[in-house]
Amino acid sequence: MTALIRLGVILTDRGSKYAVSGAAVSTRADVDAVLQDLKTDKAYAKATHNTWAAVLLTGALKADDGESGAGMVILRMLERAGMENHVVIVTRWYGGKKLGGDRFRRVQDATRAYLDHIGKGP
Repeated sequence: MTALIRLGVILTDRGSKYAVSGAAVSTRADVDAVLQDLKTDKAYAKATHNTWAAVLLTGALKADDGESGAGMVILRMLERAGMENHVVIVTRWYGGKKLGGDRFRRVQDATRAYLDHIGKGP
C-alpha cells in the first residue's frame, strides 16, 4: 500500500461538499487500511458518506456507505480507465438539500478529478 493521496474538497453543490482521495492497494486489507487512514482525519470520519471502489486482481470491490449506487459509478470509471490495484474514495458532506441524480454527476466529477490528478484521465 502506498501513501494516501487526498485532493481535499474539490467541488460543492447546493451546500454539499465533495472530496476525493485514493491510494495504490493490492488486497482488501489494504483497502481497509486506506479507509482507516483517511478516517483518522476527524472531518472525513464525520462525513456523511465515504463511498469507494477498487479493481483488484481478485476482483472488483465497492461500497456505497449510504450513498446508494455511488460505489458502482466509481467502479465503472476505474474499469474504463484501466485502473487496477487502486482504491478511489469520494467523500460527501451533506449540505441539507437533496441533489437527486446530480449526486451521481458529482461523484463522477470527483472521480475524474482524481484520475486526472494521477494521469489516468481520458
